[in-house]
Amino acid sequence: MPDKVIDTPALAEKFAAYAEAHMPGASNLRVIAMNRIHGGASRETFSVDIAYEDATGPKTKGLILRRDPPDSLIDTERRIEFAAIRSAYGKAGIPAPEALFLEIDEGPLGAPFFVMGRIEGGTPLNPFRIEDVEPHRADVGREFFRYLGAIASLDIEGTAISEEIDTPSPDQCWKRELDYWAGEIRSNAREPQPVAEAAIRYLSANPPPPAQKLSLVHGDFRTGNFLHDGEGHINAILDWEMAHIGDPYEDLAWATDLLWCGNDQERAAGFIPWPEAIGIWQEASGCKFDPAAFEWWSLFAHLKGLGIWISSARAYADAKNDDPILAWSGWFTHAAHELMLASRLAPKHGVEL
Repeated sequence: MPDKVIDTPALAEKFAAYAEAHMPGASNLRVIAMNRIHGGASRETFSVDIAYEDATGPKTKGLILRRDPPDSLIDTERRIEFAAIRSAYGKAGIPAPEALFLEIDEGPLGAPFFVMGRIEGGTPLNPFRIEDVEPHRADVGREFFRYLGAIASLDIEGTAISEEIDTPSPDQCWKRELDYWAGEIRSNAREPQPVAEAAIRYLSANPPPPAQKLSLVHGDFRTGNFLHDGEGHINAILDWEMAHIGDPYEDLAWATDLLWCGNDQERAAGFIPWPEAIGIWQEASGCKFDPAAFEWWSLFAHLKGLGIWISSARAYADAKNDDPILAWSGWFTHAAHELMLASRLAPKHGVEL
């Protein structure tokens, strides 16, 4: 088989040696393609094709390498992401990739990393161009909310992720997440954040109902973080780096945040009518829709967004990561979420904008 494009030959050589040592029975393993996938900034992501031999003959396999960068848009722990993928893989029909190797030592590739199987035959959907999925928008939307609910339906007891992180009590999920993102905003802000601070005060003083159940929370389930086959089906759910155990309403609110709806607020996540979307999610998750819980978590989603964008801007400004998506996030998406928060908080304080 002729070699394909290898963007980073030195990394490819190191990866081949590592993969051969960790794939039972593999020999003469070589990397035949390695290409950087741009777009996310929490890990350096590479698509890798390998060729090798085992007892049954020559083989090829597609992999995804996720390596820690010097600094990232989101400060996450690779062990947790790896455990989240393992917890979802093969469960409830969720199209999660197969988690293969986890390496916490910097030695083999210069930074900690993990490797998962590559799911073939899909393309990402730009959250700002949802119309590109037509004429299959509704079909994709139904699968979107079914898989969102399926993740929430998983029994977390004894799962890989439950062995890596603590499980909060149902009445403390909100506080843990609010405290975390408030800390991210305050430690990374380069200028005053009055809208964010107003939101933190409001959310703290008006907590949501306790979680109906504790679930695996993907943390970044949205358009842009799945692959679809062009025929109306989602064939891979990606980017589990923000996964944790918590209230499934956090995922529902983030997935339907207005930033990801493609300027179509009449349809949930820009896909299908809200009643249909909520009905699918309820059936798949086993949760009953609670408007009060959704209101709190949807406000929190805007604040969480600000936390991500403020952190990304700080990393770029401090020259810790030169990926331009961090600069763009610190400008455009920050402004969008700040305006969303301000417009929703103002009426609660008797202010007209």
